[in-house]
Amino acid sequence: MEKVIGMSRREITRHHIIRNVLEGKALQSDASRILGVTDRQVRRICARVRLKGAQGVVHQLRGRPSNHQIEPELIEKALCALHDPLWAGFGPTFAKDKLLELHGINMDPETVRKLMTQVGLWQPHRQGPRHRAWRERRACVGMLVQLDGSEHDWFEGRGPRCALLVYIDDATSRILYAEFVTVEDTQNLMRSTWKYLKQCGRPTAFYVDKDSIYKINWAAKYESLERDENAKTQFTRAMDELGIEVITADSPQAKGRVERGFSTHQDRLVKELRLRGISTMAAANHYLWQHYVPQHNARYSVHPAANTDVHRPLLATQRLEQILSVREHRTVMNDYTLSYEGKLMQILEHQTVRVDPGDKVEVEMRLDGSRHLRFKDSYLNFKGIEKRPYRPMLEAQPSVGKQRNDPRTKGVGSTPAKNHPWRRLFLHGPYKVNLPANGTQI
Repeated sequence: MEKVIGMSRREITRHHIIRNVLEGKALQSDASRILGVTDRQVRRICARVRLKGAQGVVHQLRGRPSNHQIEPELIEKALCALHDPLWAGFGPTFAKDKLLELHGINMDPETVRKLMTQVGLWQPHRQGPRHRAWRERRACVGMLVQLDGSEHDWFEGRGPRCALLVYIDDATSRILYAEFVTVEDTQNLMRSTWKYLKQCGRPTAFYVDKDSIYKINWAAKYESLERDENAKTQFTRAMDELGIEVITADSPQAKGRVERGFSTHQDRLVKELRLRGISTMAAANHYLWQHYVPQHNARYSVHPAANTDVHRPLLATQRLEQILSVREHRTVMNDYTLSYEGKLMQILEHQTVRVDPGDKVEVEMRLDGSRHLRFKDSYLNFKGIEKRPYRPMLEAQPSVGKQRNDPRTKGVGSTPAKNHPWRRLFLHGPYKVNLPANGTQI
């Protein structure tokens, strides 16, 4: 029975050229030029064809295990690690990093991908075509810092839901600062920005989305009010005082560095916290600052076009406790009091500036919870009033005798006059009522 040899089209062509050389129809130099190999290799192939026939042009390792295959023991060790319940949901690239870090197994990501696919731990998927207009990075560090927050179940139910605030540099993709906070609101954003400014300085601009923290959405909340294009949120007002421009993006793709970063963090950071059993924000922030951010920057950051950091230092006149505060205006009443969040504040008599009833005073609520009153760039002296004095009402007195004319009981328990509007309305008007037969007053 003849042996069947499986040959590719390339091998069939190579066999035809080598047969021409062996039959004297072509030179070895011509065959080497056509096949793209050296004359010496042509002579080797000719020798194998003389000895084995067509089998001589087939690769000698066909049907045999590769000389560079991974040892079965190493594959078994990797599969045991990949089946660890703590590794549930790991992607091939992240699993490759953890295999090297925790078990000393160095594998190519494609090898890990094939192993995970074979055992059902990974489902290959194709991404649809995407078209994005390329935007050139800023040249220097600090020219544009992309700022955003992501509320997510970072502890996978082991702890409370929280938000991750990230400040990422556009020129280098480095995370300049990151912090877990309870919720992404104005106060927490100002506290994190305070730490960022102390650590890095003032950037030229922040690149943010159109969340209500950064931009007033008139169409959504203030349809009945006249639109004021110059109105600013508390955060934008504070950044203006610091000389930092706030730029709002028109789409999530526009600030893709921070958006794509959250895709990575929601995958890798969640699993890193799981492996370490971290379930509190304090422990998560410590790990974030000491380990995760440095490792992330070492792997994913790029070199800027210019080696200049354009962060500006804070000026002595820029007091962050004053600037990073919530400010609202209140009107001074006739008794020189004003109300804020249900509490009264009494403006004292002696002030550095004159204050009159009807003036608009700015209430400054700082991040430490203290309150201050500002008027004409000066701080006013005031004291808090827990509640207004209780004014007890006089008890109703019987409307008999001379008590009806007693000024202390005037309007309390008295009988309306015969021509009182109440009588005309309810006894003779459209809301006519029938008095009781015994003549009891209503």
